[in-house]
Amino acid sequence: MTVAVTAASVAGRANTNASHQGETNRGAPGFGVYVHWPFCAAKCPYCDFNSHVRHDPPDQARYIAAFKAELDHMAALAPGRTVDSIFFGGGTPSLMAPKTVGAILDHVAAKWRLSKDVEITLEANPTSVEAERFKGYRAAGVNRVSLGVQSLNDADLKALGRLHDVAQALTAIGIARETFPRISFDLIYARPHQTVADWRDELGRALAFAADHLSVYQLTIEEETRFADLYRLGKLAVPDEDTAADLYHATQEILTAAGMPAYEISNHAAPGAECRHNLVYWRYGEYVGVGPGAHGRLALADGRHATAIEKAPERWLTRVSGQGHGMVTDELLTLDEQADEYLLMGLRLNEGIDLDRYEALAGRTLDPARLASLVEHGLAVVVEDPATGERRVRATPAGFSVLDAVVADLAA
Repeated sequence: MTVAVTAASVAGRANTNASHQGETNRGAPGFGVYVHWPFCAAKCPYCDFNSHVRHDPPDQARYIAAFKAELDHMAALAPGRTVDSIFFGGGTPSLMAPKTVGAILDHVAAKWRLSKDVEITLEANPTSVEAERFKGYRAAGVNRVSLGVQSLNDADLKALGRLHDVAQALTAIGIARETFPRISFDLIYARPHQTVADWRDELGRALAFAADHLSVYQLTIEEETRFADLYRLGKLAVPDEDTAADLYHATQEILTAAGMPAYEISNHAAPGAECRHNLVYWRYGEYVGVGPGAHGRLALADGRHATAIEKAPERWLTRVSGQGHGMVTDELLTLDEQADEYLLMGLRLNEGIDLDRYEALAGRTLDPARLASLVEHGLAVVVEDPATGERRVRATPAGFSVLDAVVADLAA
């Protein structure tokens, strides 16, 4: 019989000593566990994530056994860690039964120590059926939920292929706020025919329902999606670059004024309410990924490894059954690759990157001339803490607007 990881049992199993093996650095990126549930009720036309629609519901008992086996393998690779965050992503994790979530959390807690304030997030779609499960997820140990609202406009929700309407979304937000200590929800901007005035109104409405965290993403046309097909055929019109930039700047202005500035290029939070799991990624910490298509980064005795799991759910089950895990990639990263990943992830953050850590990863300094040019053109700043001597490079607001170019320039 599965014992759910309740808030009390999480605290009981936690170890207040947050040290662990592997790479550490100033800024404490931490150690996370990512669990990928690959199934959705429908495939959204803009989505290129590893998500699958099945007419017959998956055998959750079989998936529980496979997740446990893969967690066993990962714990053998990376023993002795303290888990700071657990994230159920997808797909649509809110299609999982609460007992499935509880069984996986139990197994994570059996394999590693949990920090006393471990963050446990579950992504959910705000349909009424899934909202009813929220109390079950909370009893299983989930203490943060991230809702895929995407829009507060019914016509746009339909165009985005979402299965909920605005009324359902607002109901789900209300239930989530009553059930979980922390919540967030996602919105997409630069939608077809969207104007800046419309977006300002929508953001203002969203703030009336938000708690202390919002994820706000620009719609991008991704290859191998329905939107990509429509765009190539001229049947989908999205805002031009200038309008998209205006929408981005309006987002920064409105959410900063509301006390929720961007701590990452697409994520806004009140101070202290940042998503700790995503900070593990952006601060280039360690994390294991289990489930179809999950990725991981582990600092082992011989260096930092990049791992990837088989994407197709049925093939993943077969691999796990045969070899105890579904890993298809286990790559030892070079120093240059690690440094480039740290740049790519860290410069997304408002806090930027630690120059000393970059130099330790790369075995070299950033090109002084390239860095000076970016500073001169107002795209980056270099800040030094007089008390600690820590030196950081951060993108400026102008730099965030062209962040890919800034990263490419520094990585060259």
